[in-house]
Amino acid sequence: MVASPAYALIATDLDGTLLRGDDTVSERSLAALARAERAGARHLVVTGRPAPRVRPLLAALGTTGLAVCGQGAQVYDAGSGRMLWSVRLDRELAETALGKIEAEVGPVFAAVDQDGTDGLTLIEPGYRMPHPTLPAVGVARRDDLWGAPISKVLLRHATLSDDELATAARSVVGSLATVTMSGPGTVELQPCGVTKATGLALAAERLGVPAEDALAFGDMPNDIPMFRWAAHGVAMANAHPELKAVADEVTTSNEDDGIAVVLERLFPAG
Repeated sequence: MVASPAYALIATDLDGTLLRGDDTVSERSLAALARAERAGARHLVVTGRPAPRVRPLLAALGTTGLAVCGQGAQVYDAGSGRMLWSVRLDRELAETALGKIEAEVGPVFAAVDQDGTDGLTLIEPGYRMPHPTLPAVGVARRDDLWGAPISKVLLRHATLSDDELATAARSVVGSLATVTMSGPGTVELQPCGVTKATGLALAAERLGVPAEDALAFGDMPNDIPMFRWAAHGVAMANAHPELKAVADEVTTSNEDDGIAVVLERLFPAG
């Protein structure tokens, strides 16, 4: 008989959390997750990456269940390759929000993640992908970004820091979109009210797991809603100060197997 796990659901961010800088997961972390799953826990990836950019990682992890993608805008079933739930960002609202932001801070560089299991990441001239390993398609002009339904907009500024850009965007966007910061060089606009917590709650409901049985790991401010939803939030040593301020615990960095350090304590061998 499998013993009742310390937590029935383990929600992990990817970049800066489960993934190392080279986009790989350490053998120690894989072993710790496998041990937790043998004890009866479910592992759920909760990431800002859209579903098409997550599929290879899910395959490497051996994930055949659900994954929360696109900052909570998508719940994807890795086993069937189907999108179970998704929310689109209205393209007219996105353009209006961009106009307000540029009126506040000057020109920005923009990219979009298209909706759907085969959606592309499109980048306008001047936008630089924060993750060089992620594929993107360049377009000739900004108007070309809006040709198909999108799940979010990604922003960069030539001189402002991520914190400065996110703060300025929040001050003018209002209810047009939700502004998040999910990593170095990654300030995003997503559908209003959509966060990692909303996507995680939907996935957890399908799995029959309440929030009080959930453990969450993250490293950036976009993980704050997820921490507030889950029973216990663990920030990585490399996490943004805003996330550490609301975390229940701080572990070692993503390069030093921070997730494994916690899981080995909660799910001891034998």
